[in-house]
Amino acid sequence: MTKKAFLTIFSILLCMQAFAQYYDEGTRIKKLNEYQDSLTRLGKKIVNDENDMERKNANYQFIKTLVQALKINNSFLFPFDSVKSISIVNSPDNRFRILSWHVTNLDGSYRFYGTVQINTGGALKMFPLEDYSPLLKNPEDSVTDNHKWYGAQYYKIMPVYGPKPYYVLLGWKGNTVKSTKKVIDVISFNNGAPQFGMPVFNGNGKTRNRVVFEYARQVSMLLRFVPEQNIIVFDHLSAPDGRSKDKPETFGPDLSYDGYKLKEGRWTYVEDLDMRNITDGTSAGTDSQYIDPKKQAAKDRALLPVRH
Repeated sequence: MTKKAFLTIFSILLCMQAFAQYYDEGTRIKKLNEYQDSLTRLGKKIVNDENDMERKNANYQFIKTLVQALKINNSFLFPFDSVKSISIVNSPDNRFRILSWHVTNLDGSYRFYGTVQINTGGALKMFPLEDYSPLLKNPEDSVTDNHKWYGAQYYKIMPVYGPKPYYVLLGWKGNTVKSTKKVIDVISFNNGAPQFGMPVFNGNGKTRNRVVFEYARQVSMLLRFVPEQNIIVFDHLSAPDGRSKDKPETFGPDLSYDGYKLKEGRWTYVEDLDMRNITDGTSAGTDSQYIDPKKQAAKDRALLPVRH
């Protein structure tokens, strides 16, 4: 074979390979978009359907569909941003992402679902999250794996670098018909597997593995990370009167603010922050408040034009 013939064949093979890769990539994206459409439809049913059994059946189908979607090669790069019923947050170093969502139970309580997807650059590696909340009697003292997860719907991940790096998670945790919870949690990795909780929160004479807030369902609570000051800021919650001091389902913001300040890899409780010295955090993204998808859906419906 002449050198010219060899180069011609080599060029043709390169073109064929490039076309095959282009075709495969197009097929991959098309399939992911099809799965995304199905997840969007099922997600709306999970959030809005009034029938308890229908919500749970939709969630079962949602899980199956999501797993199939994530099995597609390099699915980590696909944002699933049309699926509004779930929260998807990537770690800033792009090492992993957490997909989390909830289903409302008939009694007004919540069950949480999720998975930690590792960025492998190819084949799927994930750790399904199993909500163990009802059986965790002392969640602030617990360190758990993905099978005993203190379920929440996360909206922020912040890395903390040190001898043992970890990531702080901010999450919303709907609770009952009377109260809502939010949580500051930690995820780290041992031998590649996720672990939740770490004794890094110091305050009020106690070291906590995670911090849990509970407050009245009809109010909102600020929980936000301000990177410029390396501080987690939150509303101070208090009872409306002395008789309710042991009833967190009555608590609400009292217009003062506390926080946890990062120092040498640990978080120290700080009382009565002067918010004039705290930036508004707009550069940190939209992490100030988690919005319940059902409440957002109700707002969206209210904005629709009235049909006569």
